Amino acid sequence: GQVWDSVKKAAFVLGSGLFFLVAFRNSVTWHLQRFWGASGDFWQTQWTKLHIAFSDNDWALFFLGTMIVPTLSFWLFNSVLMVADLTGKPTFITRYRIQMDKNNPVDPVKLRQAVKTVFYNQLFLSMPMVVAMYCLMKWRGNPCGPELPTFHWVLLELTVSGLLEEILFYYSHRQLFHHPALYKHVHKIHHEWTAPIGVVSLYAHPVEHVLSNMLPVLCGPILMGSHVATTMLWFTMALLVTTISHCGYHLPFLPSPEFHDFHHLRFNQCYGVLGVLDRLHGTDVAFKQSRAYDRHLLLLSLTPLNESIPDPPKQKM
Repeated sequence: GQVWDSVKKAAFVLGSGLFFLVAFRNSVTWHLQRFWGASGDFWQTQWTKLHIAFSDNDWALFFLGTMIVPTLSFWLFNSVLMVADLTGKPTFITRYRIQMDKNNPVDPVKLRQAVKTVFYNQLFLSMPMVVAMYCLMKWRGNPCGPELPTFHWVLLELTVSGLLEEILFYYSHRQLFHHPALYKHVHKIHHEWTAPIGVVSLYAHPVEHVLSNMLPVLCGPILMGSHVATTMLWFTMALLVTTISHCGYHLPFLPSPEFHDFHHLRFNQCYGVLGVLDRLHGTDVAFKQSRAYDRHLLLLSLTPLNESIPDPPKQKM
């Protein structure tokens, strides 16, 4: 009964997302399509040059797009965050810290361990999975074709990939790795950080990294037979979004990390990425009753939300 209920809810989420895509096709996407069309020749020209430069070496081109570019983006962003975590500077970043009494500064020994684990996961787990992904996608078709996909096809692929990640991550995260039999030996490693930082997004047990970090992100491009350019865009977006979700700073003009930060604080709330399945399953009830929920919005000013929406005063004993 519970499994069938979960399947129905997952189908509802996927169907709703596709309906949303179609419903807004002639409004928001129309403007984006005009931009895409205006710059499409430019990007196609650049891709053609790159495709010719790599000649028949599709594997190298695929590896560049799916491993090197996303990984460099991840470490470039996290290097800036780690400087702030270690030094408390620049203040235009650290003043937006969510848990003000934590990681101020971060423990360098603990950070070093996290960085080593992330390097291991990327080198010995992510890389072999990308190799396997290439073999599978090459068997299905040509992921490194000379023509870039159309705007609407890219949008559809990103939507499907995002919804699949939400479904697969939510259920693997909640039902598998928060199960008492596995939590102590596997997922507890990730939850050593009750106040997370950016690089901790990939700090996980090898089993969790494969099943919960990698597979939910890989499934969308594999299912859709995505072009390597779309896969590169999706992987980079996924890595940057999970970094923001873990970074511990609610920075202006970036997606709110309050949702996942609350998960690290409470453990039994906010299991998903988008929050859709948490709402359907009621695993965000405590979050919606917290001040973090009030702050869970896109910050469009330079005033930190812990100042504009402060915590209630503590009760005097």
